[in-house]
Amino acid sequence: MKILTTAAFLHLCLCATAEVSDSGSTETALWAAPGDIATLPCYTVGNVTPTLTSWVKNGREVMRSDASSPSPSPAGQRLVVTNDGSLQIRSVMPGDEGTYLCSSTLPGNNTFHARVSLQVTSGPGNLSVSIGPATALSNGTLIVSRGSSVSFHCSGSSHPSQQLSWAFRGASSSNESLASTSGSWLDFRIEDVQPSAQGVYSCRAHNPVSDQAVNKSTQLLVYYVPDRHPECLWAPAQDPSHFHFNCTWSGAYPAPTLRWGDGDDRGDPGARSIGSIYASDTTESLSVTLNRSMLTDGQTLRCTAQYRALAPGIEKSCSFTLKPPYPEGEPLVTALEATSVTLTCTEAVSLPPANTTWRKGLQQEDIVPGSKYVLSVEGPVLKLKILNVSKDDEGVYFCRSENPLAVRELEVYLTVKTSSAYTGAILGVFIAALIVGCAAIVAKTFYFNRHRICLGDGFGHMEEDRGDVMSLVESDDEQIFQDAVPRLPPLTNGHQTTLVQIHRIPSTGHEDAETAGTRPRQQDDTVQTEEPVDLVTF
Repeated sequence: MKILTTAAFLHLCLCATAEVSDSGSTETALWAAPGDIATLPCYTVGNVTPTLTSWVKNGREVMRSDASSPSPSPAGQRLVVTNDGSLQIRSVMPGDEGTYLCSSTLPGNNTFHARVSLQVTSGPGNLSVSIGPATALSNGTLIVSRGSSVSFHCSGSSHPSQQLSWAFRGASSSNESLASTSGSWLDFRIEDVQPSAQGVYSCRAHNPVSDQAVNKSTQLLVYYVPDRHPECLWAPAQDPSHFHFNCTWSGAYPAPTLRWGDGDDRGDPGARSIGSIYASDTTESLSVTLNRSMLTDGQTLRCTAQYRALAPGIEKSCSFTLKPPYPEGEPLVTALEATSVTLTCTEAVSLPPANTTWRKGLQQEDIVPGSKYVLSVEGPVLKLKILNVSKDDEGVYFCRSENPLAVRELEVYLTVKTSSAYTGAILGVFIAALIVGCAAIVAKTFYFNRHRICLGDGFGHMEEDRGDVMSLVESDDEQIFQDAVPRLPPLTNGHQTTLVQIHRIPSTGHEDAETAGTRPRQQDDTVQTEEPVDLVTF
């Protein structure tokens, strides 16, 4: 319990002192909290002990003291008049509040009057602070997510009044006043809270009468996660059978818990089975090194981010499925001596991407780029260009691809031929082309003269552009007379024509005897006395 003395009240709470009569008077304002001891002064001008002192409150005398006949105060009495006339109130209660009048009679019948106002104050107390919606940690720190809306509420009790205020102390500000009011409660709200709002929020309740103040502070953390998923990367180790796998998820506060493991992604996060856990730590970047014995074809490696601010059922992760290398290219290549040749190897299916190199010979010697060999990479294609090819370059070459799962090789055999080796081949090609051309010409000629061949003329008269006349003579001896006849002009349609003449010769013995002598004459007559002829066109 707090004990208040008269001197303390005079120095801290004296409001006014004024003379109201010839004898003198004072006016004093005091405050006391419930349960305290309050001393109300009466005569404070000198060291004279009053002979008679009376105290009146609200027109009713509450205490009197006579120095000529002092009497001890009864035990348990709350109101006591001291030797100097002051009124002492023990265990102050709210009902003791009011205005007290003191009248003291000093030696020499001088009278001194005093007025004392006693105010019983309480609080501030029962200060309550709430911030939400938020998640509380075990140490009382509150967590909110970036972009959410946060309400701040503060309330308390105080008599006769109180001043409430919200203050903020963060990384970029110190004791910044956010809101204030006179009353029993104070609210304010932050929309779309950002990381800059992270800090300590304090509600202060101040009683202006008693000058008492109470503070209550709460630390608020603004958690935020990036919208993107973690990024899974890989890098080769010095040992080709080992590989480094790295998972990075920057931009989250505080640092998330990352975990490397393998599992089967079946679309539903709740149904995803997790096998071995290779590494786990609270950090923005987590690396793990795995060797070939721990990896299999088709295995899925997954990095999962565990974070308090993530909504239930939402998972941030990245993964990839391991695949062995498979180099592809032409297994047989032929080159001409003193020229250049390019060997091509394509490897685009491995994951992580394989390290692909060209090697020469059964001993698989490394090929060093220089004046003889030129290596170039175009995406998944690795090319080896051999300049000024010679017989020494003939042999087997290996396109070797290696990743953590396996080593695969493409064997390419290079054959080098001299220029003389191609002379016979070129001559053979020329003769074959000549034979084919001749056959084509003969076939074409036969096709366009097929009607003459069918008539028995053959190829003898193919170039002769003439008409033939055939004479048919009717005779009993069936003798045939055939002589050359004048050429007939060709018809306009371009077809060859044959003139056919039919002669009727009487069959007599006399004519038979003279056949040999008269044949020329008959021929002449025949020509002159031609019967109508029939023109046959083929």
